[in-house]
Amino acid sequence: MLLLVLAAEHAMAQEVNGPALLPEISAKETNQTAVKRLDQIKFALSTARFAASTRDYKQAEKNFLLVLSEDAPDDLQKTALFEMGQAVQAENDLPRAQSIFTQYQQRWNNDTRMPEICLHQGQIFRAMGMNQMALAKFYSVMTSALSIKDEQLPYFKRLVLQAQVEIAETHYLIGKFAEAAEYYSRLLKQDSSELDLAQIQFRLIRSLVALKRYDEAATQSQDFLTHHGDSSEEPEVRYHLAQALKGLNRNNEALQQVMVFLKEEREKTKDHPEVWTYWQQRVGNEIGNALYQEGDYVKALEVYLTLAKLDPAPAWQLPVNYQVGITYEKLLQPANAITAYRTITNATPQLGTNVPPGLKAVAEMAQWRLNFLQFQNRAEEFTRPHNPGAATNSDPSLSKQ
Repeated sequence: MLLLVLAAEHAMAQEVNGPALLPEISAKETNQTAVKRLDQIKFALSTARFAASTRDYKQAEKNFLLVLSEDAPDDLQKTALFEMGQAVQAENDLPRAQSIFTQYQQRWNNDTRMPEICLHQGQIFRAMGMNQMALAKFYSVMTSALSIKDEQLPYFKRLVLQAQVEIAETHYLIGKFAEAAEYYSRLLKQDSSELDLAQIQFRLIRSLVALKRYDEAATQSQDFLTHHGDSSEEPEVRYHLAQALKGLNRNNEALQQVMVFLKEEREKTKDHPEVWTYWQQRVGNEIGNALYQEGDYVKALEVYLTLAKLDPAPAWQLPVNYQVGITYEKLLQPANAITAYRTITNATPQLGTNVPPGLKAVAEMAQWRLNFLQFQNRAEEFTRPHNPGAATNSDPSLSKQ
């Protein structure tokens, strides 16, 4: 058995490293000595707990083994073995942690800690990629609540809630979004102070979007922004809201959300600027491109022009200005398109010789579009009837080319 092996390992270590810290109890010891021995065992347990709390897991394990190798009371041995399993799990030695919890389960099968043992075993199985075994352990936590006593109710209620969260999370991680959404929805209805409701609703939104249940996703996203607007997940939730509205063909509302998102005040984005920039660029790009593909060039242009203000870096500016240029072409505004393409060609020399292939391709396409528009404009000027007094919509700078 693991417990005997652990004790044997500790005994061998003491032979090598010197005498045990806790001397063996003899038959002649007095009650006073026995009390002193118990105090030493408790001290070893306290030392182990302190080491674990400071993430000194090796030292923690040594002191837990001191408790397990002694003739300690059963309750102290239970505590030592359980907390050593937690320490080994925190150290990410998952197979060994699983072995320790299994040893506890075999030795004290009817102990009140069994639901918590199952919870840890489920977490370890999931971390090891054994998801079905993980789910079985989480479900066993819930079934164990059928035999609880009244005085244990708060403890078991907390464990059952945690097991439900773990079940939802496991379904989510393996791509079973319908099952995950069902569990997250149940958890939200419980409105318990034991739950991180913001995280649960956030996961629910992700699951609903993955299922393309856009109506529910939009409702949950709006509710999240109302109640958890200061959450670090706000940028991603705004992204999902815009995507859900777009999926419902509510383009005006989607655009409104995008514009609010892109123009978000600096005060709100200063704590995590890189996170906000990422989601602002992503939501703007995806919605803008979707509007362009659908032929809604006016709305697409509004998004692209706002995107251009987000980041001055050439890697961002050149592709966005190219989108601006081709959108102006679709709107039959060649002069504005030429201005956009010139912005790109004027910036290209500043990039130097070590230009990324993608950026180089954008610069080359912009140059080709610019040349084509200039040629087209000259051809129109050549074929247009000469009328000195007529107004022209052509780019005035073209005459200087």
